[in-house]
Amino acid sequence: MHAPTPHFIHSLKALSTILAKAEAHAEARKIKPDVLPQSRLIADMFPLWRQVAIVTDHAKGACARLAGLEVPSYPDTETTLGELQDRITKTIAFLQTIPASAFDGAEARTITVKAGPRELTFPAMQYLHGYAVPNFYFHMSTAYNILRANGVEVGKVDFLGG
Repeated sequence: MHAPTPHFIHSLKALSTILAKAEAHAEARKIKPDVLPQSRLIADMFPLWRQVAIVTDHAKGACARLAGLEVPSYPDTETTLGELQDRITKTIAFLQTIPASAFDGAEARTITVKAGPRELTFPAMQYLHGYAVPNFYFHMSTAYNILRANGVEVGKVDFLGG
């Protein structure tokens, strides 16, 4: 199996760039530091801070599980864009510690995850391509859209990364 870490790292760096633009936007418009992280697209969706937390959870979780490692646990206490940046940085740093060789034979693994009150079990490739990656990009897209809806000047190139 090819290591999925480079793809997650690339997109996490793009999300970090988007959050940096959000920080500049908030500073220029004198928006309080806790406003954007608490913003939502719609009332019954998670706020920005939770969207970013879930993005990092899927990146670190997928790579750790596929590599046969323990998934790092984060406290989910971020309330500012700076703290969300720190979470992304910590996630990238963790992903960079996983050697590509750790994914050798990963396709033969069975992956079990908790999703709310349920436990879901998948063959490794179905977990990666049918669960972890789609969830990663769903929440990354939602984070992007929350910021875009709040006037942050970002576009497709920002989402795709340089």
